Amino acid sequence: MNYISSSGKEYVCLMQVHCHFDFKELENILKKFIGTIYQKPPVRSSVKRRTRKRNVYNIEILDHEGKFVLLKISSDPGTYMRKICHDVGIILGCGAHMRELRRIRSGIFTEKNLVTLQEVSEALYMWKNCKDETDLRKLLLPEEFATCGIPKVIIDDNAVNAITYGAMLTAPGIVAFQNFKSKDNVAILTLKGELVAIGEAEVNSSQILNMKKGIVIRPKRVIMPRDIYPRSWKKHEQ
Repeated sequence: MNYISSSGKEYVCLMQVHCHFDFKELENILKKFIGTIYQKPPVRSSVKRRTRKRNVYNIEILDHEGKFVLLKISSDPGTYMRKICHDVGIILGCGAHMRELRRIRSGIFTEKNLVTLQEVSEALYMWKNCKDETDLRKLLLPEEFATCGIPKVIIDDNAVNAITYGAMLTAPGIVAFQNFKSKDNVAILTLKGELVAIGEAEVNSSQILNMKKGIVIRPKRVIMPRDIYPRSWKKHEQ
């Protein structure tokens, strides 16, 4: 879940400006907030209030009427939309604040993926009490779906079980890989596309082709249960 919550976000935000304003001027001000910005969390926030950098990828004006402006903003996680509205108001010279906020995307998950708690409750009831998992299967997504957006390595079947026991992924066990940098989070998958673990890269992917041995990925979270795949590393203990 942490890997999903740390991915990019998209919001629809209703901002109220405290004065009548020139629309062109507002457009130009909003453009200044696209890119890397420095932002100090608001007084009422759940994190320590210290200035930090965040990337705002896009700000689009969806609609406006009177003093109200409807915005769509995509940004890094941890970017405060109410602070952007507040800062826009300061530059305008009259103040502004956020009236409403709705998150419409988190990583690859959008509102199209949403289901209601009632739907989940009913599907669980059918599964537990009627042994019918049809509805539940319609609601659930494969866990591999959550790794979209994370670079991946494909490993040999012989390396799978050792990873589930916490072993480091070394170069000989890798069959294919996407580009990544040292310290990036990387998803480790089997040849069938099953998620084995998520780990932290020890090297850049460009180094792998020149490695005959050595650690490439240090697993941080093992997903696959142990002993689904054969224990090929047992012979080395004997």
